[in-house]
Amino acid sequence: MAELVYRSVMRDIKQKILDNKYPKMRLPDERSLSDIYQVSRSSIKRALGVLAQQGIIFKKRGAGTFINPLYLKNQSLFHYEGSNLGVTDSFQLDGKKQSIKLLNYQVVPANKEVQEELFLSDNDFVYQIKRLRLIDDQPFMIETGFIPIKITPTLSPEVVNGSIFNYLEDMMGKRVTKSFMTIGVSPSTAEDQELLKLTATEPVGTIEGIFFLDDGTPFEVSNMRIHYKYMKYSTFVSLDQES
Repeated sequence: MAELVYRSVMRDIKQKILDNKYPKMRLPDERSLSDIYQVSRSSIKRALGVLAQQGIIFKKRGAGTFINPLYLKNQSLFHYEGSNLGVTDSFQLDGKKQSIKLLNYQVVPANKEVQEELFLSDNDFVYQIKRLRLIDDQPFMIETGFIPIKITPTLSPEVVNGSIFNYLEDMMGKRVTKSFMTIGVSPSTAEDQELLKLTATEPVGTIEGIFFLDDGTPFEVSNMRIHYKYMKYSTFVSLDQES
């Protein structure tokens, strides 16, 4: 399935922002962007909405849409992009190539902890997936996830070598749009040191998360162990209830 239109527009606008293509830090209005990209106003509105949620742009009533200067100053590796919260879209370094090495893929009975986190029963099975993520062939994250088979019965090793969340959206029409995550730091283990090329005294960043489909169904519980050099996280907080 072709990439969603708004996602393509959003990425192009973001790249133009990074390339300083917009004079005076101001974006064209929605009508002009619709003409430039030859897409509907609704696609433009959705693309701008995601960029605003990320804190990349902001709207000033009566004046237009502007680029957040702090975004350009404090870009972080970890950010949300697109309509889901997948790592492939959320962990990016502009101009760098991201790749995945599958370390473990098996079907196992859900243990008590996974049952509780994903609201499963004793007879439910899950995919246990462990992957090493790399940027320009440099390892930066060990990711271990558990996904219920009953939600995605066709999750093959070929699929998990790419973006699981994008596969879910593009091929199955389901989106991961909510998450609860805990971000921290811990001493590196022997496995961390081997896979992430750390010394015994270097720490790792940690992210533990539960990811939910747009209908509220828990989709995955995941544990991510990240090379400390890549552990920088910026977020945008808004109390404005208008969308």
